[in-house]
Amino acid sequence: MSGSSQAWGWHSVYPAPAKLNLFLHVVGRRADGYHLLQTVFRFLGRADWLRFSPRSDGQVLLQTPLAGVPADEDLSVRAARLLQAETRCRAGVEISREKRLPLGGGLGGGSSDAATVLLALNHLWQLHLPRRHLQEIGLALGADVPVFVFGNNAFAEGVGETLRAVTLPARWYVVLEPPVQVPTAAIFAAPDLPRNSPPIDPRDWRPGIGGNDLEAVACARFPVIAEHLTCLSALSAFSPARMSGSGACVFAEFAGREQADAALRQLPDGLRGWVAAGLDRHPLCELAD
Repeated sequence: MSGSSQAWGWHSVYPAPAKLNLFLHVVGRRADGYHLLQTVFRFLGRADWLRFSPRSDGQVLLQTPLAGVPADEDLSVRAARLLQAETRCRAGVEISREKRLPLGGGLGGGSSDAATVLLALNHLWQLHLPRRHLQEIGLALGADVPVFVFGNNAFAEGVGETLRAVTLPARWYVVLEPPVQVPTAAIFAAPDLPRNSPPIDPRDWRPGIGGNDLEAVACARFPVIAEHLTCLSALSAFSPARMSGSGACVFAEFAGREQADAALRQLPDGLRGWVAAGLDRHPLCELAD
């Protein structure tokens, strides 16, 4: 997936790629209850796709709502309206979306959609806000939104807003989608969640270092995640399978596509999974420049 050299316009389809958390540690908690994290985000070559049509009446309309999610609560709609309010923009937009990333999967689908809305409308409405400003707007929508605006694979700290670009080796991933939606807030509120992992100096981090502090909590509450981890780990000699974010999706890393495809073919019937390449950067990374 690429697109940094494309002449993006109203008739383009804009990608909102998935992310993986290559590790995720909870290193503390702020006085306001927000958890302090360390993680590495990696973008994947699998995405939702968004299309935008201009409106002259200032309305923001979502043509493809998600079942059970009121349009006014959808992160894509909220992102567009927040951008309007921030810039006093009077233009409107209709948004249609092809949803390929699962809800409650730990792949950042809603956050990625919101970031793509910010990036695309900043461009289409000719607002010319710098990337840093868009990241600040994105943080008001959710802790994972800023990294998608940032545009690079990143070592993240704080609640996810302090970002340092990282260079990652070329890798392919098998991702499994357990048939559950995991409520992120419930995982972070769990009394058995570790909240004191020793911080890692970002300069010392290398691929393979760290685990996911949320994994055991999610597996205890949703045993099907543990079952998928066990199944995928048995097929991956290159690296152990891990959960992304607060779940439910789990992944394993492979050196090349052939190995990833071979592992996917060995999955038992009934398990939903797919293969995607790890990206060097977000496909819209130059759109806000």
